[in-house]
Amino acid sequence: MSATQPSSLELAAEMISLDAAALTADDIDQLERLILDYAAVALCGSIQPWGQKLRDWARDQNTSGAARLIGSGDSVNAATAALANGTAGHGYELDDTHEASNSHPGAVVISAALAAVATTGAGGRDMLAAIAAGYESMTRIGKASTSPEVTERGFHATCLFGPFGAATAVAKLKGLDAEGLTRAWGLALSMTGGSQQFAHEPQGTMVKRMHAGIPAMHGVLAADLAGLGVTAPAQPLEGPLAFYHLYSKHPRPEFLRRAPDAPLQIHEVSFKPYSCCRKFHSLIDCLDIATDGFTLDIGQIQKIDAYSPGNAIKKHAIRRPDSVMAAQYSMPYIVAATLALGPQNYGAFEAEYHRDPTIIGLIDRTEAHHDPELDAYLPDNMASGVVLHLADGSERKAEVVEALGSPGNTLSYDGVLEKARGLARMVNPAIDMDAIANAVRRLPDAASIHELTDLLVVPSYDIPSEAATAAE
Repeated sequence: MSATQPSSLELAAEMISLDAAALTADDIDQLERLILDYAAVALCGSIQPWGQKLRDWARDQNTSGAARLIGSGDSVNAATAALANGTAGHGYELDDTHEASNSHPGAVVISAALAAVATTGAGGRDMLAAIAAGYESMTRIGKASTSPEVTERGFHATCLFGPFGAATAVAKLKGLDAEGLTRAWGLALSMTGGSQQFAHEPQGTMVKRMHAGIPAMHGVLAADLAGLGVTAPAQPLEGPLAFYHLYSKHPRPEFLRRAPDAPLQIHEVSFKPYSCCRKFHSLIDCLDIATDGFTLDIGQIQKIDAYSPGNAIKKHAIRRPDSVMAAQYSMPYIVAATLALGPQNYGAFEAEYHRDPTIIGLIDRTEAHHDPELDAYLPDNMASGVVLHLADGSERKAEVVEALGSPGNTLSYDGVLEKARGLARMVNPAIDMDAIANAVRRLPDAASIHELTDLLVVPSYDIPSEAATAAE
């Protein structure tokens, strides 16, 4: 490849060289926020029906190992843990997002890293470096694929790019060299995929929750097999029948290279304060502005015009969702539920609200419009606009480019902890989220991660909670 386009081996060498000593104080602070956010979101996802089904599957495998399932605390092997925990981490539309690659790296990479650490015995600082490299490879590979085109063709970015990020984190923790990581990517090439057909079938949506667990598991398998010397293509990205040939019409391989002095991609990740598709978080912020902090009497709203980029229209128009995920993916429902129940009501997408007359009425007053001017902010920002038409003939307007939680409008550690506490209260008030937060803060100096993983358990997990029952 050219001087501006690294080969797979060159990129792998860079990922292997990204060690704990290379992490700055800002890098460590961001990694701690990402891990805390993941822990809370995965605990929430573990009690949902899909999280419980994956736990049941994991137990049926009768595996032995030191990796632990988040939620139940069961001990299993690394690949099994990666699938179950990745599904939990992606299980309630609250996991972190990398807009430029349209992917959710945390649920994939952190799940794989936690599973691998349990088998390698690595310390906390080495795990942080592995996670940073996993984010770096997954998101750069995604950016270089021209991700908006890839997702427009129907692939789900998280599932498609995830095996490379997961394999990177695991390979580093297992001590593989650059050639070993390249082999792992060559194996992962045959494990990529992820269709978005779930967006068109409201009752076929549980599989979407698995779109972080599947690549996390595949990354573990790929790195394990590479470590055993299983051979695979040495040009998994750039080869004539490799990743970019298969999935990208207009690849931008120059994005594989890190610009001089550029921050790591972990700093380009958004946190999700609202439990729905990230494309509409800026729309929720618009509603906040247009309603004066949700103090407007919604009975005065006659019509709602929502303006979005083109990629936020076609797959997000279900007006009568009848599953949790379909509601979390439906722009009309998101608008209506937010106005009726508030922006941070994590239970607003549960089945009990799908036929709520107030929400249905607001859905029927909502129209989606493609605003070509908002396309200019893609892929780094999912901008939105809204116009509320009121009964007195007046209008309330707002436009937001950078949603709350975005890199330029991010959540502090305390902000992430506040979100985590809210999720813990919903899941089980006995969860000690402050202890989890303290364990995360101690990771840079921790000889092992057992203090953290021992805390990622839902008390009385096998007794169905109200939150999990409602989600069904």
